[in-house]
This record gives sequence, structure tokens and C-alpha cells, in this order.
Amino acid sequence: MRRSFALRFHAVLALLAMMVATGVVLSMPEASAATGSATGYATQNGGTTGGAGGQTVRATTGTAIHEALCGRASESTPIIIEVEGTINHGNTSKVSGDSCNTADDVIELKQISNVTIVGVGSGAVFDQIGIHIREANNIIIQNVTVRNVKKSGSPTSNGGDAIGMESDVRNVWADHLTLEASGGEDEGFDGLFDMKNNTQYVTLSYSILRNSGRGGLVGSSESDRSNGFVTYHHNLYENIDSRTPLLRGGIGHVYNNHFANIHESGINSRAGARARVDNNYFEDSKDVLGTFYTDEAGYWQVNGNIFDNVTWSSPGDETNPAGPDPESNTTVDIPYSYSLDDASCVPSVVSETAGANNGMRESDGNCSPQNPDPNDPDPNDPDPNDPDPNDPDPNDPVGTNLSLGAGSDGSSKAGGTSYGNVRDGDMSTYWSPSGSTGSISIKWDSATTVSRVNIREASGSEGSIGSWRLVDADTRTVLTSGSGAGVITFPSTSLRKITLEITSSTGTPRIAEYETYAG
Repeated sequence: MRRSFALRFHAVLALLAMMVATGVVLSMPEASAATGSATGYATQNGGTTGGAGGQTVRATTGTAIHEALCGRASESTPIIIEVEGTINHGNTSKVSGDSCNTADDVIELKQISNVTIVGVGSGAVFDQIGIHIREANNIIIQNVTVRNVKKSGSPTSNGGDAIGMESDVRNVWADHLTLEASGGEDEGFDGLFDMKNNTQYVTLSYSILRNSGRGGLVGSSESDRSNGFVTYHHNLYENIDSRTPLLRGGIGHVYNNHFANIHESGINSRAGARARVDNNYFEDSKDVLGTFYTDEAGYWQVNGNIFDNVTWSSPGDETNPAGPDPESNTTVDIPYSYSLDDASCVPSVVSETAGANNGMRESDGNCSPQNPDPNDPDPNDPDPNDPDPNDPDPNDPVGTNLSLGAGSDGSSKAGGTSYGNVRDGDMSTYWSPSGSTGSISIKWDSATTVSRVNIREASGSEGSIGSWRLVDADTRTVLTSGSGAGVITFPSTSLRKITLEITSSTGTPRIAEYETYAG
């Protein structure tokens, strides 16, 4: 017994020595330097809180960041990593552990959740080192600079992306960042802020993206349409060739951004994407909105923007600029609340708020930057007394909506509606049966554990659903029954298909979203 204890004690001492040597400093849970609460689409799908409530760790090397991730009890244990100094290839190495999956020469946030990385002190600079987020959820990156990440030449990191997200990523809030390159693809650089392969519920706010050939994309190809629900607000895009951003499929909300010196094309909505573009300021730029370099159309809704010295190309087979007099060709409903600064003040507001080490200020929606509240004990934690509608309802399901990316079918569908509309994350689309009753199902290729369902009715049809039964379609077992829409709970069940059978209604039901959750 004594020998076992001694071995464990010496092992702990060795781990602590290694963490100190690599630049990790542990502290008790305390107020983080992170400020504010997530905005935009990052507030949806259960919200984005990062490492709130977890231990705070100070890191001065990339290896130390990996050590902090690997030192957690599990891959989902909350942690706040405060970063100070320069992170580079010389101090960023792979670390192994049960709660991490890291690699050399890149900050790897892979197969993890509930993490905040925030720059503190004199600032955090990721120099030629990219941040890679993969198979992860509930991530906050705040108040850091990422610069000169290359995909070719030497050294290389993260495929040339400053921040790259791919493969089943959910709920990321990137805030008060400076993302910059020193040229385009010919010089070895790629995107500054990229999302691929089923990445959803992301917000980029109060950030500077500059001096790059490519600002960022949503979707790796015309067929990669599994991404979306991305908000871009109060950012500066400056001296960039294209992709500010490029949207392939999905929904993007672009508001109160300042675009300056965009050389080739700006917001490129294509392959069925829909962009809502509100109160932005575009100046000294070319083709700042439209569908470019493809014949697969995208769509946009425009409101309150200012176009100052913007030039437009003539339409062609693969060129469909929105200007010179941009008009909406779709509508996009936004599910969260937000305040719009007038477009005329956007350049000054963004100048005073955006970027790392710029005071972490935010706009109040009235063209007036506000300092963060120094008395906030932990601004990442939701205030239980805050009536802000962006705060998640405590009765709402928590976790990933399993219906996104699943399949769906039903007994019938009314004209103009679709089974797929109940799993697209868009409250403006819906399914209706061909009569007053019918069934709709969510299905997966393999057995999936579900214990909670949220039935959300389309606007104007609330209260139309009468009685219903929720059925395991594989066994025909009735999981539960009731009446009305809303959250439905039942014992955790592994199944491949779950069916909502509407047995009575007060009219024609219109189901906008049929959400499913493991817990």
C-alpha cells in the first residue's frame, strides 16, 4: 500500500514538474480574463459557454496548452486556458493523454468540448501556428492574434488556415481576434477562418481579418453543404482578395462589419447558401456581394448597407454580382435577438472595438462602444437574473441536436412542404401533413440514443398540434404520449428511427423543427 502511494505521489510530482517546464501554471477556479457572453448563432443549440466553471490554467507555450487539455479528468471537463506570450513551432509539441488528441506544430482542439482559450496580460500571439478545431463542441477563442500560418513553404501548420474547423464541430465563439497573413495562396497562405464538413452554430465577432488572399469559407466544395448557422458581426475585413466570407449552403448572418479594400469578391453566397446582410459598410472594394466563380446560385437579403466607392462586374455565366443596386432575392429569419448599429457609424465602432488587445469593448447597438464590466465575477457564466432572450431557457434540451445531419420521412406532406424542413435548423421552413393528422420521423443509419425531443411549431401555427404519440419505429413501442408542442422527455432509448404520430389537431399542423437530443 505504501509503495503504491509513493509511486503515485512521485508520478504526480513528475507531471507537475513537466507542466511547469513546458509553461503551464495552475490556479484555483477564478474569474477568467474572458469577457461577455456569446452572441449570434453561437447562442443557439444550447449555447456556447466554453470552459466556464472549470479550472483556470495559465500557458506560455503551445505545449503548455496541450498539457492543460491532456491534464483534465475527461475530454469534456471544462477548462479556461489563459495564454500569454508567443506560441510558435519551437514551443508547440504533441502531448498524449486520455482527455486529448494533440499534434506537433498546431494547436489541436480535437474530440474535446468545453474549452476557453483567451489571451491575457501583454497579449497572446500564435506565430505561424494555426488553431485546428475538429470533432469538438462548446469552444471559445478570445483576444488572441494568429498570424502568417502557411500550407506550403516552411514552416507549415493547419493546412494554412489561421483558424480551421472541420468534421462535426458545434458551437464555437471566436471573439476579439486578429487573424492576418502576409499574402495569398502563391505565398503559401490559405484561409483565415474556415469551416468544413458539418460545422454549425459559429459566431465570429469583433475581429480583424487582413492582408490575405482568402478571408474564410463555409463548405469545402459545392457538395459540402452540411455547414451553416454562422454569424459575422463587428469585424474588419481589410486588404483581402476574396471570401469575406464564401458561403456554400447553409445560412450566414453578416451584420455591422466594415469591409475595406476587397480586391476581387467579398460575400460570395453560392451553392444554395442564404446570407442576411444587415447594416454593413463597404468601401474601396469590388464585387462585395453576389455569386462568383460558379453557376450554382446563392441568395441574399440586404438591409441598410452602405456601398462607398464599390465597383461591380458585369453579369456572366459564373458571375452574378448583387450590385450596382443590391436587392434581396430571399428572406432569412434570424432566431436570436441582436441590436444593429447604423451602417454610417460602423467604421468608427469597429475601429474602436475589433481585434485582440483592443480593450475587449463591444457596441451597445447605438454606435457607442462599451467597456467590459470589471465587476463581472465570471462573464462566461450566464447571469441567472439576466432576462436576455439569448440566454438558453433552462427547460430547453442541452447538447447537440441529433436531427441535424440525420434523415427524415413521413406519412404524407402538404404541397410546398418537405420532410427535410424539420431538420434544417431554419424556423421559416416546415412540414405539414396532407390533412389534420399524420406522422413525421427522424432516422439514422445506426442506432442512436435519444431521451428528449423538442417539437417547434412554425410561426403563426402555435397550438395547432393536439394529441400525439412518440414511437420507436423499429419496435413500434410507444415511448410516450401527450398533447401540444414543446419539449418531450422519456427514458433513454437506443433506436434508428423515432416517429411523431399526430392523432388530432385544431387545424393543419406546421412543424418547423423536430429536434432530438441524447439528454
